[in-house]
Amino acid sequence: MIELIHVSKQYGNKPAVKDLHLTIPKGELFAFLGPNGAGKTTTIKMMCGLLFPTFGAIRIAGFDLETHGEDARRRISYVPDTPFLYEKLTGREVLQFIADMYHMPKEHSARRIQQMIDLFTLQPFVDDLTQNYSHGMRQRTVFAAALLHEPEVLIVDEPTVGLDPRSIRLLKDVLRAETKRGATVFLSTHSLDIAQELSDRIGVIHQGRLIGCGTLDELRHSAELHGTLEEVFLKMTEEEQKPAPAATPEGAFAPA
Repeated sequence: MIELIHVSKQYGNKPAVKDLHLTIPKGELFAFLGPNGAGKTTTIKMMCGLLFPTFGAIRIAGFDLETHGEDARRRISYVPDTPFLYEKLTGREVLQFIADMYHMPKEHSARRIQQMIDLFTLQPFVDDLTQNYSHGMRQRTVFAAALLHEPEVLIVDEPTVGLDPRSIRLLKDVLRAETKRGATVFLSTHSLDIAQELSDRIGVIHQGRLIGCGTLDELRHSAELHGTLEEVFLKMTEEEQKPAPAATPEGAFAPA
């Protein structure tokens, strides 16, 4: 469903993503982890078609984002870390705007809008202007809009920031329900406990390179550590930061 084929992105002479090769199948929840500046945001922007790779290709449901971008983007929904809404529209008007963008039939869109209002408990404020929404209200409305047209691929960046525990629990349930429906979920997060709880597979990116990818047990094996995802992640990224040992002249003894 998502294919990143030897993808690299450079800003001038500075590499942001280096030879990223990854396939994520239909119905998988894939957690994408990395320290700040590791290349997560650049990767997400390329997957959404907001940036093009310097090298390599990205395919969504078989459509190349560079050559068949409209077909690919029609199958994607993206929820950014900072939710954006048109502030002079009500929540309901935002949902209707999204339905119209995707040319959803009138009866179907009305039914889906009501389903999203019920699912995310938007009723108390859905007819208020979004300029008056709290962060949590905005995040719930953005998720409702993202899921309205039942996307094949859902890309989510730091979804739990500013949410209360009840909303976080709802979000977890929604993400798992999406994979059961057959959608592919790409989740970028710093919340390692959520990644450990929800993900089918995990990718760890550091300094633009994918340094680990697999199930938690596979990452544990790679890190030679049987611990939590947090412990495994810290060990993997710390080892990548260690400088290479200095070369020892031939015939000399390395210091003890």
